[in-house]
Amino acid sequence: MATQGDLLHVVTLDEISDQRRTLGKLLIRGSAAIMAATFFTLWLSVTGWIDLEFETWRPALYAYVFWGICLCAAQVVLRGEQGKRVLFVLPAVLFVVAMVVFPLLFGLTIAFSDWNLASLGGRKFNGFDNVRQMWNDPFYWNALKNMVYYTLAILVEYAIAFGLALLLNSQIRARKFFRVAFLMPLMLSPVAVSWMVGKSMMEIRFGPLARLARELGWDSPSFFGSPEIARFMIMAMDAWTFIPFMMIMILAGLQAIPKELHEAAKVDGAPAWRGFWEVTFPLMLPVSITAILIRIIFKLKLADIIINVTSGGPGGATDSVTSFIFREYRDRSNVGYGTLLAMVYLVLIVIAITIFMKLVDRWMNPRY
Repeated sequence: MATQGDLLHVVTLDEISDQRRTLGKLLIRGSAAIMAATFFTLWLSVTGWIDLEFETWRPALYAYVFWGICLCAAQVVLRGEQGKRVLFVLPAVLFVVAMVVFPLLFGLTIAFSDWNLASLGGRKFNGFDNVRQMWNDPFYWNALKNMVYYTLAILVEYAIAFGLALLLNSQIRARKFFRVAFLMPLMLSPVAVSWMVGKSMMEIRFGPLARLARELGWDSPSFFGSPEIARFMIMAMDAWTFIPFMMIMILAGLQAIPKELHEAAKVDGAPAWRGFWEVTFPLMLPVSITAILIRIIFKLKLADIIINVTSGGPGGATDSVTSFIFREYRDRSNVGYGTLLAMVYLVLIVIAITIFMKLVDRWMNPRY
C-alpha cells in the first residue's frame, strides 16, 4: 500500500468566494488610503501648506497600526490557511519598517527644516537652504577630508595588527601573557583612553609624555597645537585602542591555517618570506577583508576621542564628520542642519562601502 506522505504539514488551497476576495481587497485598499491621507495631511502641515498643527506624529502611528492590522487580516481573508502562515513573518516585517523606515522619513523632514532649539519659532520647512549651507560650509568639507586621512590610516593599523598576530602565533616565551596584554587597550573605553592619554599623559605642562619630550629636546611639546601633529595624535590614540581588535581576528585566522601547508612550503625549499606571500597571506585574505571592513565601520563613527581631547581643534583640523555633527547639535542647537549633515554622511557611507565591496569581490573573484 503506497503511503501518501505526511499530510499533517500539507497546506491545501481554500476555496475563496468572490465576496470574500472583495472584502480582503477592500481591507487593504481602504486602510492604505486612510494611512496615505493621514501622512499627506501631516506633510502638508509640516511644510506649511495648510494651517493644521499637530503636536505629535501619533496620528501617523495610529494610521500605520490600523493599516498593519487590516493587512494581516486581509491575508487570512484572501489566502485562507496560507495566509495564516504569512502571519508568522508579516508582523515582524511591519515592525522593522516602523523602526527603520519611519525614523528615516522623519529624519528627512527634519533635514529640510529650519529647527534651532535656541529659537522660539520652532521648526519650519526651509526647502534646500540646509543643502546650500552644507555646500558652502568649509568646516564640513574639512571634516570629510579628515575622514579620508583617518580611513587610510587603517592600512597602517592592519599592517601592525598582522605583524603582532604573526608574533603571537609563533613559538615565543610568555605567549599567553602577551596575548592578554595586547588585548588590554581593547578593554578600555575610547572616552577613558582620551582622558587617560590625551588629557593626562599628553598634558603640555605636567604630562609625563610632555616632560619626556622636553628631555629629548622639544622645547614646547604641544601635542595638539599644530594641525598635523594633532591629527596624528588622534590617529595614534584611536589605533592604539582598536589595533588589538584586528589583531585577534587575524590571529584566529592564522591558527585556522593547517600546519601541513607551511611544512610543505619548507620541504619545497621556499624561504620564510615567500611562504608568507604565497601561502599565509592569500589564505588570510577573507579574514583580512572582514577585519578591515569592520574597522572601517568603527572608524567612520570616530567621535568620542576627538570630542574629549581636541573638540575638533585646532581650527577644525582634527574634526571627524561625526564630531562635527555632534557639535552642531550640542553647541549650536541646530537640529535641522545637523540632521541633514548626518543624512548626507549616511548616503556617502553606503556608497563608499558598496564600492569597497565591489572592488574586493572583483579582486578576489576575477572574471575573465
